[in-house]
Amino acid sequence: MISVHEAISRFRRDVTLSTLLKAALGCGVGAVLALHFVSLGKTIDPSLLLMGLGAVWLTLWYRTMKGSRLAAQSSTLIASGNLEQAEAQIEQSLRAFSMSRSVKSMGLLNLALVRLAQKRWPDTAMLCREVLAAKKGTSEHVNKSGRLMLADSLLEMGDLRGAHEALAGLYNHRLTLSEALSLLRVQTEYLARVGAWEQMIQGAVTKVALAEIMPMPNGARVQAMLALAAKRTGRAEWANWLRRRVELLVDVQELATQRPLLWELWEK
Repeated sequence: MISVHEAISRFRRDVTLSTLLKAALGCGVGAVLALHFVSLGKTIDPSLLLMGLGAVWLTLWYRTMKGSRLAAQSSTLIASGNLEQAEAQIEQSLRAFSMSRSVKSMGLLNLALVRLAQKRWPDTAMLCREVLAAKKGTSEHVNKSGRLMLADSLLEMGDLRGAHEALAGLYNHRLTLSEALSLLRVQTEYLARVGAWEQMIQGAVTKVALAEIMPMPNGARVQAMLALAAKRTGRAEWANWLRRRVELLVDVQELATQRPLLWELWEK
């Protein structure tokens, strides 16, 4: 199992090395062409040199494409819950050299996703911060996913300020449905932690509709948080309706044990 520090170290090394290699290959091509023009084509044929540089470039990008396939396969394994197999794929991807910064960023992001599923919050936060710090060559999808996981892990660690800063960077982005669901879940948790009950209950109809299509128990947790917000803001009918819905979806004792704040909904 690759450690977070080793993964970050390899990421930084490969990013630096790929930048140097790209610059070296570009300079090599420029030097060959300049030498050809200086010689006026009489004594030096640049074809073989250019073919050699092209072969090096193709070899490096073949390794990059291989790493890209490994990253894509690990994403599929994570989605299916095969975390151990996914981590093995991620480790193989991170240990292999790649010319693409985005491929390496995706590898770190996938490792963060595994650590999040394992509830290793500090590791998740460290990996997400590294991905977000490497702005150049980072896709919008990686940026948004990294911010969502960073906010989620910081909430679990009790860092409300850090979670707010991570969430704030998402509001100017267009989100996919999956990203919008994740944002709603994390944002609801954050607002409950800071006691922003009025803000939580705003747009409740839309939020409940989105919670209904979330995987359980996340959807039930969001609806329970909204029920608590309704109770705290004097909306008793909403609170009772949402509470009964939650009772049909999950074991409320287990839910409230994970989030003690929710015991208030079922206190006698």
